[in-house]
Amino acid sequence: MAEEPSVLPSPVAASDFDDFDEAKAALGRLLFYDPILSGNRNISCGTCHHHTLSGADELSLGFGEGGAGIGTERHAPDGSGSIKRRMPRNSPALFNLGALEFRTLFHDGRVSIDDLYGNEFNTPAEEYLPQGLDSLLAAQALFPLVGEIEMAGAPEENEVSASLTERIDYGWPLIVERIRGIPEYRRLFAEAFGGIKTAGDIRIEHVGNAIGEFVSSEWRSHDSPFDRYLEGDWNALSPRQLAGMELFYGKARCSACHGGKFLTDHSFHALAIPPIGPGRTRRFDLHARDLGRMAESDRLEDAYRFRTPSLRNVALTAPYGHNGAYRDLEGIIRHHLAPLESLESWAREQAVLPDADWLEAVDYIVLDDRLEMERYRRHLDIEPVSLSDDEIAALVEFMQALTGMESTEGRLGRPDEVPSGLSVD
Repeated sequence: MAEEPSVLPSPVAASDFDDFDEAKAALGRLLFYDPILSGNRNISCGTCHHHTLSGADELSLGFGEGGAGIGTERHAPDGSGSIKRRMPRNSPALFNLGALEFRTLFHDGRVSIDDLYGNEFNTPAEEYLPQGLDSLLAAQALFPLVGEIEMAGAPEENEVSASLTERIDYGWPLIVERIRGIPEYRRLFAEAFGGIKTAGDIRIEHVGNAIGEFVSSEWRSHDSPFDRYLEGDWNALSPRQLAGMELFYGKARCSACHGGKFLTDHSFHALAIPPIGPGRTRRFDLHARDLGRMAESDRLEDAYRFRTPSLRNVALTAPYGHNGAYRDLEGIIRHHLAPLESLESWAREQAVLPDADWLEAVDYIVLDDRLEMERYRRHLDIEPVSLSDDEIAALVEFMQALTGMESTEGRLGRPDEVPSGLSVD
């Protein structure tokens, strides 16, 4: 019988999450999948975070507003260049993001719990973020709605996006006005939120709170073989998985960043992941690049650092890296072991990108920029680790043991229809 190593975390408990409200979560489920929240009424949160794709989209950099289909079937509907840009970063997984220890979201941490602006959160909206948001997920949910290539569309296409050219918070009331005009939503909001008596009482913070409640309660996953092992079932892991676990918490040093109950340190690290696409280029940058955390913190030491993701259900949410540069677990593990060597040998076939020949010139514009790549290589927070092929295979097996059982399907699932009557992806 194997003995539990002392470095392992304690099991996840109900106390690691807040209680949730069933009526709000049910309403949030409908809003999550309703394209009425997008500028051109053609995309929802669920398009890029779909239940059938484990809350992600299976793409390195997907198509947001204007695309059609989900997952690897997503494409430009006319096939002739209607999509102007890919999403700048990989769609992150949603598992366990409602846990209380999560205080920062997005790859660059641009939404965090912080009362800097007197509204409990530090976000791109700064002081214009509305009061009354109940959680970090509620605050986060508002920003894809006003992202031009995510859900808002171009300013010349609809009134929501046009309003954003004046101020980031001007689009939210226009989205709410659409919702107020739908009788079913008026009823559901009144039932979920006690203070809502008329359509005019519905505000964007109610939308964010409902979606946040849904995401928090929907993807709680801690019923994997690894969880059973933590709870004392010493036979829950195979010998190969046990070997991988010992490497993870020992020689391979994975747990230095992926420790704790949710296998993340919630911090930011520069890993020299091969750059794909232009990333989230800052307005005043003279060329394409993605500075990661530095773009939010304005600290030079944060250049090219990205948030450590949780590894729970990691086998379900390929491709990997903040931009999805690696299509499988072995690839991303090997990169961590020898980052600069892996950066040099990386093959473009690793990327999972929707076909768009008109975007190919931009897809690798940073990778082909000699000076930017020199700067990129100089920022690295991890050191090489030497493992055999057999040890790498054992680590992959342990990653598989982090996959939940029934919880991976979500609690409520995808709705077949939404109150707006628009098509559900």
